[in-house]
Amino acid sequence: MRPLPSAGTIRTNPLRIILIGIIVLCVSAWRMTVALASAVLATPAAAVGQPPPAPTPPRYVACPGAKPPVALPGRPFPSPADAAVGGPALATAGLTAPPDTPPPPTVSAASWLVADLGSGAVLGGCGPHEYRTPASVQKLLLAATMMPRLDPARIVEVTSSDMDFEPGSSAVGLVAGGQYPVAILWLGLLLNSGNDTANVLARLGGGAAGMQGGVEAMNAEARRLGAYQTHAATPSGLDGPGQFTSAYDLALIARVCYAREDFRRYTATRTADIPAQPGYRGFQISNDNRLLDRYPGMLGGKTGFTDLARQTYVGVAERNGRRLVVTLLSAVGGSLTEASALLDWGFDLPTDAAVGRLVTPEELSSTPSVAAAVAAAAPGPRATGRAGTVWSVAVTSAALATAAILVLLFIRAAGRLATAAPEPGKGDAPPRPTDPATPASDGSPHV
Repeated sequence: MRPLPSAGTIRTNPLRIILIGIIVLCVSAWRMTVALASAVLATPAAAVGQPPPAPTPPRYVACPGAKPPVALPGRPFPSPADAAVGGPALATAGLTAPPDTPPPPTVSAASWLVADLGSGAVLGGCGPHEYRTPASVQKLLLAATMMPRLDPARIVEVTSSDMDFEPGSSAVGLVAGGQYPVAILWLGLLLNSGNDTANVLARLGGGAAGMQGGVEAMNAEARRLGAYQTHAATPSGLDGPGQFTSAYDLALIARVCYAREDFRRYTATRTADIPAQPGYRGFQISNDNRLLDRYPGMLGGKTGFTDLARQTYVGVAERNGRRLVVTLLSAVGGSLTEASALLDWGFDLPTDAAVGRLVTPEELSSTPSVAAAVAAAAPGPRATGRAGTVWSVAVTSAALATAAILVLLFIRAAGRLATAAPEPGKGDAPPRPTDPATPASDGSPHV
């Protein structure tokens, strides 16, 4: 029986160890590939790599009676993300209304919306997210921004810069140097649409930055509310560069305003007395919203008009515990009459009728952004289905098989070279016996 070799006489070629390891890895990869291909082939095609079905865009239906609005220079168009705020049915420039319900009335407004302020349900609209010019309904955004900031009992002095607004536009009749309570300024803003009071309130709320700071605060509040089509250039709603809003945005802003008891009290006031100032008599102003005494359940509203915006209106009415808001932009046929007709239509709809909803600041702050949510839901570049996956598996398998064959050929060639005897005279020194007890002279280790 031949004795076992000692530890010093066994020498293992490191190259062989590495190559054997590669073979093991290739075999393992091959088995994994086969398993993956089997799983893919056993999976239904619709479940592999297919994007979820994209929501069907609403069918375009022209708004009945809408008159083409005045061409707005540089008017933007809502992005897909912004147009999806409140629900996909609102992402249309045309009419959206609940199915199997009476059609809405014919109105001239290019954009409008009716919503339930209690539940947040949007009952219908025309181009809800289309950019339009607001005119004086923008004063609602000023109220939503500044009412929480300003003490109504505070007495403020009007400056000459506050009187810098378009001559001939609506004003209460404040005088530079006059002193007025903030509460009176709110009444002047909401009853008489005073551009002078708008400038004062924006300056007060803007702090050290003055009126411009107030406008910036208004834009920040619009973003907080999710009113992404709204951008203020003036606090009063007088036309300014890049100043826009939408029917949907106005409903969001009105919802915040009418949630405040003080705002509801101001906007429902029929008359108010403006106090006398040195050299000036006091006088009385009346509410411009004639629907207060003409439409049953009317809580308040805000009118607006400029040559560019045409007629605009935001009104809120309550009936049987249900509080609806109507917003109109770019109307030419009488905004108050059209608002009444749309409110009647809304109150006649079933309580569960809806085409969308009004978002809340709380839900917007709980997610990174509405745009990011929409982008995540949108289909993007993905795998092309089972056929594409099987093709990828086949290519991977072929590559692994080729690599395995090449490794085997390399090992075979290496084995032949190792067993071949060296030829004399080629500079190869003859093998030298090595003492197992001493290290090899070339520094190679013993095993």
